[in-house]
Amino acid sequence: MTDLPAVSIHENDLTDLAAREGAIAVFATADGKLDQGARKVNSLTRKAVARAVESDAFEKAKEGEAVAVSYPLGLAATKVLVVKMGRRPSAEVARKAGASIAKARGTDGVLILGGSILRMADVAYGCALRGYTFTPHKTGDQDAAGAIDVMVTNVAEVQAATDVMMAVAEGVVFTRDLTNEPANVLTTTEFANRLVEMEAIGLTVEVLEEDELEKLGMGSLLCVGLGSASPSKVVVMQWNGGGDEAPFALVGKGVVFDTGGISLKPAGGMEDMTMDMGGAGVVSGVMKTLALRKAKANVVGLVGLVENMPSDRATRPGDVVTSMKGDTIEVINTDAEGRLVLADVLWYAQDRFKPTGVINLATLTGAIIIGLGHENAGVFSNDDQLCNRFLKAAGSEGEGAWRMPMGPAYDAKIKSRIADMKNVGGRDAGSITAAQFLQRFIKDDMPWIHLDIAGVASVKAETALAPAGATGWGVMALNRLIADTYEAE
Repeated sequence: MTDLPAVSIHENDLTDLAAREGAIAVFATADGKLDQGARKVNSLTRKAVARAVESDAFEKAKEGEAVAVSYPLGLAATKVLVVKMGRRPSAEVARKAGASIAKARGTDGVLILGGSILRMADVAYGCALRGYTFTPHKTGDQDAAGAIDVMVTNVAEVQAATDVMMAVAEGVVFTRDLTNEPANVLTTTEFANRLVEMEAIGLTVEVLEEDELEKLGMGSLLCVGLGSASPSKVVVMQWNGGGDEAPFALVGKGVVFDTGGISLKPAGGMEDMTMDMGGAGVVSGVMKTLALRKAKANVVGLVGLVENMPSDRATRPGDVVTSMKGDTIEVINTDAEGRLVLADVLWYAQDRFKPTGVINLATLTGAIIIGLGHENAGVFSNDDQLCNRFLKAAGSEGEGAWRMPMGPAYDAKIKSRIADMKNVGGRDAGSITAAQFLQRFIKDDMPWIHLDIAGVASVKAETALAPAGATGWGVMALNRLIADTYEAE
C-alpha cells in the first residue's frame, strides 16, 4: 500500500523559519494582502513574497493556485510557495490549494503557514491526495514525499478535522493502489487477501470460494470466470459501528482483468482493463475509511472478484446461465460480463443482509463515457430520496455525478427469445439497458443506485486531486453519504 505522507498540526510559531528546510507555503489574497506567515517570510527574504504577489504569474493564477519562489535568500528552504487564497475559502478552493502545494513541492517536506485561515485541514487533505504516486513496480530508490507540517492558531479544531479527512484519504489511496495494480499482481486471490488484511482495523471479512458460490446458485457470476485459471470469489466486508439496525450495502464489480472473453476486445487499449475492478476497489476503500474513522453506522461491502478470459472452458455467446435469483440469462456478448457478476452479488446482498438500501459501483459501459466523458459518473436509481442524497454528497465532495434516465420502455431491448433476458440490448442506450438489467435483481421497495464509473475510475490526465491513473472516485462521496444519512446520533 502506498503510504500517505505524515501530516502534523502544530501551534503557530514563526521564530525558526529561517532554518526550515524543504518548502514553505504561505498565503496571499487575490488583492495582494499577505497573511501573518507570508509577512514573516517576506521579511526574511527581503520582500521576495511581495515581488511574487506583484508578478504576472500571481495575477494570472486562479484561486487556490501557487507561485513558486526558488532558493529564496534568507531561508534554508529550497522554495517558497505563495498560494492565492482568501481567509475564508470554500472546501473546494482549500483542497485545490493543497493540491497546488503538493505539485509544486515535489518530494520536499513542506511547512504550511496557515495561521488563523479557515479550512487548513482541507489544505492538508488536498496536499496529501495530490501527492500520491504509484511506484511499487519501479526499480531503484523512489523518493517518498516528505512530511506535511501545518502551523495554525486553532490546533485542536484543525487536528480533529484532519484526523477524519486522513481516514478518508487512506481509503482513497487504497482504492487507487488496487485500481493501478497490474493484473498479474492483483489476481482474484491477491485481491481477496488484501481485503482479509483489513480485519486488523476492525472489519469482519469473509471470502466465499467457488464451491460455496456454486451451492448458492451463482451461475451468472461463475460463468464469467470459467475461462480463467484464477478462481472466482465473493468477499464480504462488514463494519458494525451502529446499533441493531440493518446495514446499508455497497456492492462492487471486481473484474481483475477483462479480455472480453470469447467476445474478445480489440488489442489497442486492452492494457487498461486492469482497472475493470474499479467498482470493487471503491467499495474496499470506503470500508477501510469507515473502519479507520470508527463510523457510527452498519455497512456491508460485497465485491465479486473474477477474471474474464477466453479458453476452452469459457462461456460462449448464446449460452444460457441461471442466476442466484433463478432468472435465466442468454449471454449475447461475453464482454458484457460486469452485469453478470453484479446480478448475483446484488441478490445475495439483499437475501442475506436485508439492507436499508443498496448502491453498486462498476466500470460497466463504454457508453457512459460517450455520454458523460470523464467528468461525471452515471447515476441510475429507483429511489429519488436516496439518489438526491447521493448527488448532494458527491457535489459537496467535488466528485462529478449525473443522474441518467430509466424506464420500462428500455426493457424491451433486453428481451430474449429463449431465456428470461439477454445480457445486452444493442448499441443505443447501452448504459441505460445495463442499468435496466441490474434493476431486475433488485427486490421490490429496495432503495437502489447503480453507479457506472467507467469514465471516472481511471483517467489519462490529472484531476484536481489526483495524478493521471486511478482517481479513487466515489470514496469521498459515499463516505459523506453514510456520514450524513446513516450514522447513529
